[in-house]
Amino acid sequence: MKRRWNWPIWVGFVVVVAGLFSYELFARFPITRHFPWANFLLFGIGAALLIVGLFRAFGRPQVYRGKIFGSIFAVIAVLLVAFFSYEILYSLRQVPASVGAPRVGQKAPDFTLLDQNGKPVGLGDLLSKSNGAVLIFYRGFW
Repeated sequence: MKRRWNWPIWVGFVVVVAGLFSYELFARFPITRHFPWANFLLFGIGAALLIVGLFRAFGRPQVYRGKIFGSIFAVIAVLLVAFFSYEILYSLRQVPASVGAPRVGQKAPDFTLLDQNGKPVGLGDLLSKSNGAVLIFYRGFW
């Protein structure tokens, strides 16, 4: 009897790898930027497919292939998810706050930016002309 292709193993591994490399894509959107739930969803779907494929391969080895590749892919997938989780959930949270960043209530340091016409405007120039200035910074993704 010819053994059949065990597609859940291969598709599950591809979905786990896609979950790892899609972080840059999902980081562009505010809903997935601070907590990568979409990546973890892909990891979960890929892990479920890998588990189904492994049960098929080990449960009926004369019908389905994939005992060796499935085991190797499962170990690699677990290592990839562990690496991603460590980097995103632990390492990036350990970055200390900038020492040079102004604190709440502290006077902002003098800086120069270009206005909408391309002319340089400094904070000192704005403050010398009036009693105060309101600066609005838009977080742009264009």
